[in-house]
Amino acid sequence: MVDGLDDAPILADIRELASDMKVPLKTVTRKRFEADALTMSHQGVLAKAKPLEEKTLDGLLDVPTPFLLVLDGLTDPQNLGAIIRTAECAGVTGIVLPRHRAVHVTATVAKTAAGAVEHVPMALVGGVPTAITNLIDAGVLTVGLDADGDTPLFDLDLTGGRPVALVLGAEGAGLSRLVRQRVDVLARLPLMGELNSLNVAMASAAACFEVVRQRTRSTEPG
Repeated sequence: MVDGLDDAPILADIRELASDMKVPLKTVTRKRFEADALTMSHQGVLAKAKPLEEKTLDGLLDVPTPFLLVLDGLTDPQNLGAIIRTAECAGVTGIVLPRHRAVHVTATVAKTAAGAVEHVPMALVGGVPTAITNLIDAGVLTVGLDADGDTPLFDLDLTGGRPVALVLGAEGAGLSRLVRQRVDVLARLPLMGELNSLNVAMASAAACFEVVRQRTRSTEPG
């Protein structure tokens, strides 16, 4: 914590929580703080934690009824952070990211995700097309979101206990050619306005909560 911060209720909450959880709390000079911080847009408080545990694709499948997001070449850290936050709220059990030519968890991603990076397991894979094939072989329904998809997402049957992976493409470019060819189905979100596309983070939110809606409905009594 930076020395000399204006007192505020949130700081008192942080001190109390740190005391309750026996987390050491240090006050340092602004120069020392900024040397440790990974962002210039900090708010004067920094937490140090263990590195995030990297999962394998098989590890993401080792849960009851996997609900996965596969991100095909996303490059914007704010989009990734927003997607992770939505994913955590929607009960997504894991996120698959390509190891190369894509954004991973950074300070900006973590800040935008508002803590969700600590709760959503993530796996890095050498290639998304190969990962799609492995998911299909494991019995996962892979649904590629594409504005030109043949089937409206809302018409798919996502109920029951079948594992599902929603596959989203990069900003602008969308799904790569090989990924489009390998997913089980290309689905679109119905758009009723004049614009012909959604930001990838918004599309992810709409798609995730359609899965939630169908799965919740399928478990309701009667």
